[in-house]
Amino acid sequence: MSDSNELLSLTLAEARDRLNAREITSVELTDAYIDAMERRSELNAYITPTPEKARDMAKASDARRAEGDAGAMEGLPIGMKDLFCTEGVQSTAGSHILEGFTPTYESTVSGNLWNAGAVMLGKTNMDEFAMGSSNLTSYYGNVQNPFMAASGGNQPLVPGGSSGGSASAVSGRLAIAATGTDTGGSIRQPAAFTGIVGFKPTYGRCSRWGIVAFASSLDQAGPMTRDVRDSAIMLGAMAGFDPKDSTSVETAVPDYEAALTGDIRGMRIGVPKEYRVDGAPAEIDGLWKQGVDWLKDAGAKIVDISLPHTKYALPTYYIVAPAEASSNLARYDGVRFGLRVDGKDLNDMYAHTRAEGFGEEVQRRVLVGTYVLSAGYYDAYYLKAQRIRTLIARDFQEAWGSCDLILTPTAPSAAFGFEDKADDPIAMYLNDVFTVPASLAGLPAISVPAGLDKDGLPLGLQLIGPAFGEETVLRAAGVLETAADFKATPQLAA
Repeated sequence: MSDSNELLSLTLAEARDRLNAREITSVELTDAYIDAMERRSELNAYITPTPEKARDMAKASDARRAEGDAGAMEGLPIGMKDLFCTEGVQSTAGSHILEGFTPTYESTVSGNLWNAGAVMLGKTNMDEFAMGSSNLTSYYGNVQNPFMAASGGNQPLVPGGSSGGSASAVSGRLAIAATGTDTGGSIRQPAAFTGIVGFKPTYGRCSRWGIVAFASSLDQAGPMTRDVRDSAIMLGAMAGFDPKDSTSVETAVPDYEAALTGDIRGMRIGVPKEYRVDGAPAEIDGLWKQGVDWLKDAGAKIVDISLPHTKYALPTYYIVAPAEASSNLARYDGVRFGLRVDGKDLNDMYAHTRAEGFGEEVQRRVLVGTYVLSAGYYDAYYLKAQRIRTLIARDFQEAWGSCDLILTPTAPSAAFGFEDKADDPIAMYLNDVFTVPASLAGLPAISVPAGLDKDGLPLGLQLIGPAFGEETVLRAAGVLETAADFKATPQLAA
């Protein structure tokens, strides 16, 4: 029997190796996390904990291992973002309108992970329908960042969003790893806020089938882990072609862990001048410069590049994403599944159901999306945004002629307080300024924890690569991680 705190300190790779060596069991590891989930319930990282299911899955995993049948994620207890449909387990997307919805099917990504032997600790909290950068829009309450600022008393901080529950769970040692989804930065930004690694793979690398849709041309699943090696292991289990998803790309899944050679000599790292934002803290720019030096010291060549349409990325995103959301969320009408609020006729029932079932941010984005798709505005807004999106993607395509990867900050600030931006949607949207361009272009991008601000809060650096260049991204991320030597962890309750 191992000490509980020792078990919780293990990375996914370390736990895998100890399980393989029969030094620990999945049941021991899973019980340690279930106990931690109960002790740190104030973080509100989970909407639906599944302790009994987790124990049953852990017992089955230990039995498979005893028979010599161990998968890539065998016996490893993870959190599953509540955007993934899980058979027989409530799947809400953080919304009242889906409260009580229990799918009779499994999403492809979660199914891949269970087939690889992973254990489900529960469904993690999230911004409602993945709309938000703070995890303040969940119907099930705010998620709290495990980190606290050195100044400012005990003010709770946001974990970022929309995958804030997953980020808080991994950072706070309530899961060894977790799934996230990234539409405009919803894996990378919360990873930066909580001091973990968040990896958005190429659009089409992981199946979207069984993931509650927000913006179908942008949504992509990815891993949220303690370190880069863990991301490589988990992505290998999540990824793969899926004929049920028309946007899934039929290409082989490499051995991502083998890509972590530590050698980036001769690699060309692009530094885009357009990612310098007015008003961003000086420590963000300082960390970016430090990241450049770390990669240069490892043998990389630094190249100044230009991505001229970057300034249009946020307005483009906040036209395209709400437009697709208004279409996707039309299915929530109170007729087929989820919440129903009666009215005097069918239209009245629709209106009452959506008014009660959707939160303020979801209603805001649906209204914006419906507006930009309406007659008279479609050409002026939506079609123009799609054209600019093409130009943004072309900027990246041209950049790959002179560089192999691009280095930028992940977010324009560290984690902020619950109340700091709650009344200003535009200020909240600006959190995605560094992450949105890669999403619009469908490119792989990773956030690596690389430093702390003056209050001891984590800051991340982002590496962006060409389509299906995950191996190159991971190789450089591993070097960046080693150089940064980020050791900060939240002060956890005993």
